[in-house]
Amino acid sequence: MLTAQEALERLKVGNARFVKGELAQQNQLTHQERAALAGEQNPFAIVLGCSDSRVPAEMVFDQGLGDLFVIRVAGNVVAPSQVGSVEFAAERYDCAVVVVLGHSHCGAIQATIDTLMHPEQPPSANLMSIVNRVRPSVEMLMQTELKSDLKKLSTHAVRSNVFSSVNQLRHGSAVLESLIEKGKLIVVGAEYSLETGQVTFFDF
Repeated sequence: MLTAQEALERLKVGNARFVKGELAQQNQLTHQERAALAGEQNPFAIVLGCSDSRVPAEMVFDQGLGDLFVIRVAGNVVAPSQVGSVEFAAERYDCAVVVVLGHSHCGAIQATIDTLMHPEQPPSANLMSIVNRVRPSVEMLMQTELKSDLKKLSTHAVRSNVFSSVNQLRHGSAVLESLIEKGKLIVVGAEYSLETGQVTFFDF
């Protein structure tokens, strides 16, 4: 089992390979390797990321089948099902790190900004359930000068939303809080750049 720092370093090194185009993973596993993984899995990290088609965690971090326990939802928001998934992987597989992975030009962030700016045109009830989880991260920023610069607003909102999701995982689950207090788990935030392919990890 990797420590949290070892797992983070493996992710960072993998992303560096991805950015350089020097991928280490095979394009396709052999039948034997797939069969071996069918019986069990042993992921070394948990990634809660966005559903955006341009941000597949395994590719971004240059990891293979069975390496990452990935939870994807629009806006990398935290709802009970996501918390339960993180709890499951942290307890079952002894993963020592959870990465909340946001990304530039996030559609869920933009949908939230659009909804706040045009409340008379609300999205569907189901999409609104995502918007409502992102809303607190955006509303406070719209009370600042960022409201006049939508590009900067979106950039700051992506990071604010990541911080919010990290905070919810750290403090919204007795199971995760216990693992964190025992030094068995850390939760960190990160942002993927669609332009460069680079993942920036946040210290907070």
